Amino acid sequence: MKKSILIMFLLLCSMGFSQETEKRYDETLAKSLQADEYGMKKYVFCLLKSGTNTTISKEESKKLFEGHMANINKLAKEGKLVVAGPFMKNERNYRGIYIFNVETIDEAKALVDTDPAIEAKLLEAELTPWYATAALQETVKIHEKIAKKKF
Repeated sequence: MKKSILIMFLLLCSMGFSQETEKRYDETLAKSLQADEYGMKKYVFCLLKSGTNTTISKEESKKLFEGHMANINKLAKEGKLVVAGPFMKNERNYRGIYIFNVETIDEAKALVDTDPAIEAKLLEAELTPWYATAALQETVKIHEKIAKKKF
């Protein structure tokens, strides 16, 4: 008897879980984010490394990095950049990452070319196609709600 009750309970729970999963799928949201059937989409991942320009003055560097931050904010507002951030000090000369909301390397290259720090060769960009959750595009909207200060 106890075994029958347990089996019945497990069946009911699994049915409820299946129905709950179906209820959570939001087709409108999935389409708005260009998600495939797995909730994923193509992006371009960009690894930023130290560039070859090592003779620039501190004043010039500061000005270029102000432009770098302004460019990041502009691309994020346009929906072209879904994640950006610096790495902590490391021995590999890795400086940061971008995740571009585009499908091709050529599209990402055009966006990278708008960055003053890359243009001045303070940073170097390495681009590769990447496949990840389409929900990543919502990061910027959420970040605006949790950041007290802006860069």
